[in-house]
Amino acid sequence: MERVLAETLLSQSRDPRVLLRALCRGEASAERVETLRFVLQRLEDEEERGGGAGAGALPEAAREVAAGYLVPLLRGLRGRPAGGPDPDLPARDRRRVLRAATAALRSCARLAGGPQLAAALAEEALRDLVAGGPAPGAEAAVEVLAAVGPCLRPREDGPLLERVAQAAVALALGADGDRDEAGPAEDAAALAAGRLLPALGQCGGAALRAVWAGLVAAGAPSGPGRVGPQLLVLSALAERLLPEPGADRGPRAGEEDPDARRCGRFWRTVQAGLARAPDALTRKRARYLLQRAVEVSAERGAPCACGPGEGTGPSLFWWSEKKKDELLKFWENYILIMETLEGNQIHVIKPVLPKLNSLFEYAVSEENGCWLFHPSWHMCIYKRMFESENKILTKEGVMHFLELYETKSLPFAPEFSEFIIGPLMDALSESSLYSRSPGQLIGSGSPLGLKLQKFLVTYVSLLPEEIKSSFLLKFIQKMTSRHWCAIPILFLSKALANVPRCKALGIEGLLALRDVLQRTMITHQILLRGAAQCCLLQTAMNLVDVEKVTLSDVSTFLMSLRQEESLGRGTSLWTELCDWLRVNESCFGRASACNPTGLPETPSLNAYVKNLVQEYITSPAWEREDCFMPDWSEAKLVATMVLLAVDVEGMKTQYSEKRRTQNVLRIFLDPLLDSLLKLGTNAYMPLLRADRCLQLLLKLLHTCMLTGSGARDDEVFTLLQSFAMSATESISDFILRRLTMNELSSVSDLDRCHLYLMVLTELINIHLKVGWKRGNPIWRVLSPLKNASIRHLQEMDSGQEPTLARQIQRVISMAALATVCEAVDQKPELQLDSLEPGPAERFLASLPLNHALQKPHPEDHSSFSEDSAASQGWGKVVAQYIHDQWVCLSFLLRKYHTLIPSSEGDVPDAVLPAVQMPARTLQSALGALTVLPSDQVLPVFHCMKVLVPKLLTSCESLCVESIDMAWKIISALSNTQLIFWSNLKAFVQFVFDTKVLTIAAKIKGQAYFKIKEIMYKMIEMSAIKTGVFNTLISYCCRSWIVSASDVSQVSLSSAKNYSELILEACLFGTVFRRDQRLIQDVQTYIENLGHDCAANTVIENTKREDHYVRICAVKFLCLLHGSNMSHKLFMEDLAIKLLDKDESVSKSRTRYYVNSQQHRLKNRVWQTLLVLFPSFDQNFLNRIIDKIFQAGFINNQASIKYFIEWIIILILHKFPQFLLKFWDCFSYGEENLKTSICTFLSILSHLDIITQNIPEKKPVLKQALVTVLQWCFSHNFSIRLYALAALKKVWSMCKALRVDELEALTSVIESSLNQVENMPGTGNAKKNWQRIQEHFFFASFHPVRDYCLETIFYILPRLSGLVEDEWIAIGKFTRFTDIPSDAGFQWYLSPTHLCELKPGDWTQQDVGSHSGEADSQSEWTDVQKKIIPWKNNAPDLDLELVFQDRVAKLGKSISRLIVVASLIDKPTNLGGLCRTCEVFGASALVLGSLQCVGDKQFQGLSVSAEQWLPLVEVKPPQLIDFLQQKKTEGYTVIGVEQTAKSVDLTQYSFPERSLLLLGNEREGIPANLIQQLDVCVEIPQQGIIRSLNVHVSGALLIWEYTRQQLLRHGDAES
Repeated sequence: MERVLAETLLSQSRDPRVLLRALCRGEASAERVETLRFVLQRLEDEEERGGGAGAGALPEAAREVAAGYLVPLLRGLRGRPAGGPDPDLPARDRRRVLRAATAALRSCARLAGGPQLAAALAEEALRDLVAGGPAPGAEAAVEVLAAVGPCLRPREDGPLLERVAQAAVALALGADGDRDEAGPAEDAAALAAGRLLPALGQCGGAALRAVWAGLVAAGAPSGPGRVGPQLLVLSALAERLLPEPGADRGPRAGEEDPDARRCGRFWRTVQAGLARAPDALTRKRARYLLQRAVEVSAERGAPCACGPGEGTGPSLFWWSEKKKDELLKFWENYILIMETLEGNQIHVIKPVLPKLNSLFEYAVSEENGCWLFHPSWHMCIYKRMFESENKILTKEGVMHFLELYETKSLPFAPEFSEFIIGPLMDALSESSLYSRSPGQLIGSGSPLGLKLQKFLVTYVSLLPEEIKSSFLLKFIQKMTSRHWCAIPILFLSKALANVPRCKALGIEGLLALRDVLQRTMITHQILLRGAAQCCLLQTAMNLVDVEKVTLSDVSTFLMSLRQEESLGRGTSLWTELCDWLRVNESCFGRASACNPTGLPETPSLNAYVKNLVQEYITSPAWEREDCFMPDWSEAKLVATMVLLAVDVEGMKTQYSEKRRTQNVLRIFLDPLLDSLLKLGTNAYMPLLRADRCLQLLLKLLHTCMLTGSGARDDEVFTLLQSFAMSATESISDFILRRLTMNELSSVSDLDRCHLYLMVLTELINIHLKVGWKRGNPIWRVLSPLKNASIRHLQEMDSGQEPTLARQIQRVISMAALATVCEAVDQKPELQLDSLEPGPAERFLASLPLNHALQKPHPEDHSSFSEDSAASQGWGKVVAQYIHDQWVCLSFLLRKYHTLIPSSEGDVPDAVLPAVQMPARTLQSALGALTVLPSDQVLPVFHCMKVLVPKLLTSCESLCVESIDMAWKIISALSNTQLIFWSNLKAFVQFVFDTKVLTIAAKIKGQAYFKIKEIMYKMIEMSAIKTGVFNTLISYCCRSWIVSASDVSQVSLSSAKNYSELILEACLFGTVFRRDQRLIQDVQTYIENLGHDCAANTVIENTKREDHYVRICAVKFLCLLHGSNMSHKLFMEDLAIKLLDKDESVSKSRTRYYVNSQQHRLKNRVWQTLLVLFPSFDQNFLNRIIDKIFQAGFINNQASIKYFIEWIIILILHKFPQFLLKFWDCFSYGEENLKTSICTFLSILSHLDIITQNIPEKKPVLKQALVTVLQWCFSHNFSIRLYALAALKKVWSMCKALRVDELEALTSVIESSLNQVENMPGTGNAKKNWQRIQEHFFFASFHPVRDYCLETIFYILPRLSGLVEDEWIAIGKFTRFTDIPSDAGFQWYLSPTHLCELKPGDWTQQDVGSHSGEADSQSEWTDVQKKIIPWKNNAPDLDLELVFQDRVAKLGKSISRLIVVASLIDKPTNLGGLCRTCEVFGASALVLGSLQCVGDKQFQGLSVSAEQWLPLVEVKPPQLIDFLQQKKTEGYTVIGVEQTAKSVDLTQYSFPERSLLLLGNEREGIPANLIQQLDVCVEIPQQGIIRSLNVHVSGALLIWEYTRQQLLRHGDAES
């Protein structure tokens, strides 16, 4: 069309110049400029042929057009001079003008006849480009240079070409390739890379060398996006940089173009494109360059190497004709793997991974064990896998890399170490990679984590000694470079801990480990955090060179560990650390200078610790008395080192010479004891020294507590207690003086007050442990402390000016009173006064509640301003005061609870107002909840616990308001880990107190419904925050049963009104998200390590797993006794509600599939009913037996069927009178029984158990035999199978009892049983008969002997294919001690060998439940014959004959193509395929389910094709058998898939009998089906996207098959 337009215009104008001038007039629209370009190109063509009109004047006209029109036009792109383009033009039109103008300019340059025009234009455009003007101008300049560049002369214009090349390279490589959106500057850069540089490169000579030099000098790509422009240029110049033999090498024969194969920079760019490029096009260019380089090298044959190798390693690329075959094989496999990885589908990639193993075999020389190929090529493959969006592929890549050293011995390469510390560790930061493999048991450990341990141990042991230290240091430093989740940091730490002992790390490594420890502290999972700390400490002990670190370094490192999470005294880790210190005590290095504490370093542990204590006790002279409290970390360090040194000394004496241990401890602590003994008498002792001593004493006592055993057996703890007791008098006098003599007067002194009260509490506990004596020092202190505190409070109420000192003293006095009250409340031995209220109690009860302390006025400006916290944190001080006041009040309420009236009007003259006016106090409690911070509301909850039961009847609305306010606080705290659980526990204890529940249920008012509402809200919260329901159910169950020594005498009067709570607990269990499940799995793995992991010892198991909710409810039910009427009624009510729940779930329209939420709920229902079964009597069963039988008629999952069958067997065994109802179940007719008959036949397989309690068994056997025989002739194979199994059991019993009346049936029955037992061949029928007989339910399970909790909750769910989340190990029942075990504890465990069985491959299913059983031959054949349009039922006809008959009737040509679409899910794809198959005459379309034919989307695309095409149903699990059957009939099974050996569609010849297997839309053809294929055919592709829509792919192959068959028939006819 363009040519015709140009010729037409030229034919109408005799003079081309006139035409050119006419085109140059008017507005420069895109159409006008393009027309000018067409005319100029036509004139250029005529000029080359030598036939141009006006040849002499044409050069001059071309120069006029260029100078007078095109150049101003291109300049006008920056603005809009006269005749220029409209600046409001869309970007697309401006680009059209630009492209057309530059093309026209190139034609002008050629028509001008001389080089001057091209050079002038290039110079001007280069100036614009270098000037760095606006982006549109740069774009125009690039277009001009790309147009006229090829017109320049290589020799004469060589300098100009070089300058243009340099500017173009700078522009192309200077853009930010990492930006998501391209701007004008990026457009110009892309234009330079895509048009200008390739155009200059084609010029050859100096231009090509300049471009190449610019590319080589560009440096390594700094980001994944920057490699794209370089590869774009390189691929455009590939023919020049990687020329084939005999190719034109440039304008000058004597010049050699650059050979990219010899440049390391080139190969680094290619590798970056292969491994890191974010887009598929860039990766494809990199593969193209690599493939071309290999092909060129093979064709040339000459040796080639990429410069000298790095170190002793090989070159990045090399070629040798001698090793041509090996090289071609290596690179062919390499490129195949990289292309396959583009598919991003694991089932396609996994079969190719063995070729990656062969790459390593090729890469290592067998002669000298050195690398033949540079290892960085292998790393590119792994990087590509690691950066895949498909996490399954990433995991496969990581696993493959970690398995390298299991089977191969690879030589050392620095690239491996860099790769491990870089990309591998980056990939390992993804938590999802550590998930369990399918079929792996919970708690068995992450496969990837275990492989990581093995890999790191192997790799480090193979490293050269000079490399090992630096590698491990970089590895640990990499762990500090990012924020890790709990699971990756745990497994990395565990891998490090398993590295064999070596002296690899110095002080720098120890500091890096400390940084890693601090990284672990930010994770939320406490157990995982503690386990990681244990591993990191073991790493330090294994890898640190003790000669390079000092004891001071070690002690500082130990302070990063949390003793409450890992390094607890008495754990195996503590013992291991002591042993390490003992062995290396004399090896620790000496510090070159004094350590931070000012002590000269000494290698002896005892000397170091002695000096450490001495220096700690000695207060530095520069510390002022009025400064803040000393840092607790110093006391922690000293206490830890003291106890470690003492335990090390104990190891040296091997637990003999205990007096030596005592002496060592006394030597260490003499300075401390001396200072403590002087506290009470030495008024001049520095305050900081006193504080340090008390801090150290507390830390010693807390740290010394043995975690693993009782502290009373620990001699060190006993000695510390004796030291503390000897100093009790001095310490208590000091504390009394400090708290009562107005010595604490600033806000910072509140911390000191807290320290003193903690010490006082600890001393009280010590004295109570050893035996309380009335005259001991603590006794003498408590009463004066209480009296002085009350006196201070009374003085403050006298109306004095509220100065800072007075207000602080008031806060301290209230805190002291709270401490005394708490101590007295917990230890009745400390009752200081009589039970009658004294002055102190009256004063406390009369204090105004929630009274906010007035902010003090400074006594003088300077003193108050020094304490900045006084003005900024006064609200916190007030909150602490109110908190302590409520602590005292809760003590009073509990002590004088008998004085609390049920209403306000009962006490005219209250002695204790806060106690005797409960409504006012409760109202104040509501006020306190609004002002107190969440971490200080506990005492208010404690008060409410006492008040609400008293007021619930008279002031219900106030109590409901209190409950509601408390719940709002708990709800708001759900994300606050530290204080949530303690507050929740207190909340549950007050709202769900037995008295509250009883009263609320009795009056059935607002409180009753509010409690029920909160109960369900807590259950709902448990789905998000695991453990909430545990707290609730545990407290309620304990409060209902623990009050009496004999549980059978406990009345459940309050529990029966809240039976929904037990019901919900029995059914509770959330379906975890994948990340939650992973955390649960890893926590179970850590717990299974037992005492080998110290975190298990020091961290208390909170039992917050969801399983413990059901465990608590079940153990509660196990404690109930049917002899107690309230228990019996409670359990019967619960059973009825469970059956109702099962019925409602069955009627629900929610999707019901294996391990769905509905499946799990029903499973838990029947588990609980089995637990309750022993309490059912005949009268109650009469009420529920119909519901139980009705449940058997429902189509259930296998595990539920087993439970229903089990409970029916137990009922019939215990109450044979229900057999009549059972026989009635078989009389519903086959249509009604088709989904349940197998259930009732399975029950008859245990007829021997059922008839144990029946004296006369023969009538039962006759009835059973008659019933079973009628089902042995069912048309359904599964029913016949179950009937035969039942018949075998019944007939064996008949023969044992010699039932004479049945002799007539003997020959028939025995011949039938012999026939099925001795079935010939190895078909599916025989296999299924063997399987059902070996199945646990028929072969091993004994319904009576196996009746136990272990079978109900662990064995049967495991054997029936239930997901592991539903398995509850019996050990959890025994570990859960909140509810005591019942007297019949032995029934928890299974007495038979059932627990040793493994799940089989047979799953009991009813007819119609779509079990997916692949090899039920008869059923499969029946399904195969379902041809929808004609309802054909010809079981004896061959499938192919049916097809031929059908097409003959339709008058259509016979095709032998079967299209199998069973793997396809979407109705739209299936409908389109149906239409395509019908149009091209396929013999049949195979679907996974014929139900899709009724789908509207299917019918919308099939347009009634399903009425004219045979449709066959073959479910995906049955495909293997179907394909094998078709192979025996002569069909070739063809898969549409890209594989390593797939054949190009254009090269494949289809056999007449072809079966086309199409893959799933997302996953393609599964690996197990790929093995069944005879051939894989792939559709050739030219684009970037890797796959077509499955319907389109199928249509292409169906047409190609049809085309080939038509050609063959045509040839045959001719």
